[in-house]
Amino acid sequence: MSRQYPLERYRNIGIIAHIDAGKTTTTERILYYTGKTHRIGSVDDGTTVTDWMDQERERGITIVSAAVAAEWRDHLVNIIDTPGHIDFTAEVQRSLRVLDGGIVVFDAVQGVEPQSETVWRQADLYGVPRICFVNKMDRVGASYENTVKTIRERLSANPVAVQVPIGVEAEYSGVVDLFTQRSIVWQDSQGTKPVEGDVPIDLQAQVKAMRERMVEQIAETDDELTLKYLEGEDISVDELKAALRKAVIVGQLTPVYCGTSLRNKGVQPVLNAVVDFLPSPLDIPAVKGFHPSSEEEVVRPVDDSVPFSALVFKIVTDPYVGRLAYIRIYSGKLTKGASVYNPIKQKKERIGRLIRMYADRREDIDDASAGDIVAILGPKFSFTGDTLCDAANQIILETISFPEPVISVAIEPKTMADQDKMSEALHKLSEEDPTFRVRVDPDTGQTLISGMGELHLEILVDRLLREFNVQARVGNPRVAYRESITRSVEKIDYRHVKQTGGRGQYAHVTISLEPNEPGAGISFENEIIGGAIPREYIPAVEKGIRETAESGVVAGYPVTDIKVRLYDGSFHEVDSNEMAFKVAGSMAFREGVQKGRPVLQEPIMKVEATTPDEYLGDIIGQMNSRRGEVLGMEIRPAKSQAVRAMVPLAEMFGYATQLRSATKGRGVFTMEFDHYAKVSEKLAERIIRGEL
Repeated sequence: MSRQYPLERYRNIGIIAHIDAGKTTTTERILYYTGKTHRIGSVDDGTTVTDWMDQERERGITIVSAAVAAEWRDHLVNIIDTPGHIDFTAEVQRSLRVLDGGIVVFDAVQGVEPQSETVWRQADLYGVPRICFVNKMDRVGASYENTVKTIRERLSANPVAVQVPIGVEAEYSGVVDLFTQRSIVWQDSQGTKPVEGDVPIDLQAQVKAMRERMVEQIAETDDELTLKYLEGEDISVDELKAALRKAVIVGQLTPVYCGTSLRNKGVQPVLNAVVDFLPSPLDIPAVKGFHPSSEEEVVRPVDDSVPFSALVFKIVTDPYVGRLAYIRIYSGKLTKGASVYNPIKQKKERIGRLIRMYADRREDIDDASAGDIVAILGPKFSFTGDTLCDAANQIILETISFPEPVISVAIEPKTMADQDKMSEALHKLSEEDPTFRVRVDPDTGQTLISGMGELHLEILVDRLLREFNVQARVGNPRVAYRESITRSVEKIDYRHVKQTGGRGQYAHVTISLEPNEPGAGISFENEIIGGAIPREYIPAVEKGIRETAESGVVAGYPVTDIKVRLYDGSFHEVDSNEMAFKVAGSMAFREGVQKGRPVLQEPIMKVEATTPDEYLGDIIGQMNSRRGEVLGMEIRPAKSQAVRAMVPLAEMFGYATQLRSATKGRGVFTMEFDHYAKVSEKLAERIIRGEL
């Protein structure tokens, strides 16, 4: 099957933003104007295409990223609508990893919000070029200029305003395009027939000044245009657009558009910008990876004729067809019935069915090529972050890293009949979601599930009931504390000797421990020389250390941020075996942690609470009473203030209710994980005793 669209006409984009900025509403309008839907879906009515889960429709929020394909101006646009809530940050992260460009949606009243900063940083990390869309221009307090200013100041970005809004708040009716200096006004309620015209007289001076600024910003990124600009020559619209496209792709400039998706105004120019300024798969650098055996760098250009390579970025358990894996194809072709290789698991996968996804609907296809985002049905061994490639030309692509869970709850089935169903359901959910963990507490035998926040776990428990029909009781949320050490321990000498009737057990290891960089986890260094411990026993020592770190030493919480060095030891020709060295590694590590002045660490959240001015004192008092450290305040529209603070997660349970009652329901807050910090000794004692 030949391509329906040449590769330069592909656009793989994501719609990313803070919660409630209007991502899903914008996606709905894009689908309507591209002819993919024949009526406009509404988040409030629960009729949207991309929010298809029951929980999404009931709560009016996006929980899982949904992929849809649309056509605009003879281009194929693959769109991924992502969640805005911090609890579902993994969905944003894995989407950005495989996208070529993004539309970042901002609320015109709030400007840059905390989660906007998070997704912007994630897009920076993956080098994703983006355009900005200032939504909700019809709301009271909306300000295009203020939003552009906050993008520049809070995101350290270089935004270039390419439109001027016509009217503000309820009077908002359209925009002036600064390239063509023509007005675009949406008069019909569906927004399908924008009317072009001259610039309104009262905006002519502003349009002239803003166009001058836009031309200057674009010319600065191109030497030829800089000369033209300095010599006062005219620069054509085509030259400006070509230079802006280059600047967007390398991340120098970010064009800013405005509109109101809910009122069907301003969406078509954003679609034009996707085609004009965001990259095709050919515009981004060729994907790099390494060969699994030689570890040499391998580069795969975006081309159908080179060997196949793809990244699995999402797993979905479908009640009807089983497991679906979403993949982004970086090079080569994939056909139905083909056999591909997973170099990480060293297993072959057969492609039974190839599917083009349309949110929760699907269309079978025979083949897919470089640049495509498709789903494959029923992979047995491949999970999020795995590479699929040609068995004869292996490559491992950069995987996707996810944040660690910060909160856990105990869960138990209501009846014995639910027991097996629950284990299977939890296993399937943890395959889907890399930030969801399941473990059994070795002391109590309880099943503990961990995630990114209360809402995250609430949704997962709700899915257990609805999708898997499992009745379960859930305990109170518990904070995912960590254990670590505060000083180095130079020498821990541990000898494991066990004499029995026959062969005994003998293992002797000497290790040192030192605190590691925050967030570095446990790193293991083998410095054995001269064969003091045979090479085949070294992995057993590391396994013993890592298993002990998982189950904890002081209070049963995972141990982290420690550098372990194995530098000496001895073995016995007959009595030494892997099991003995695993025990020795485990016991030596346990002893070392106890000597390293161990501490408990707790997750600290970055909290932003927005409140009307009159309640500011109460809010700061609440933050302080919850062991919070207030970082600063910021004036927001409509006589309100945003208080930014660092607060321990343990103190944030039930805060939503307290904030609402203190502000008569007018206060809102957002929080996201920031870092782990040491718990005071008094508090640590209470945690160890199980009082907290």
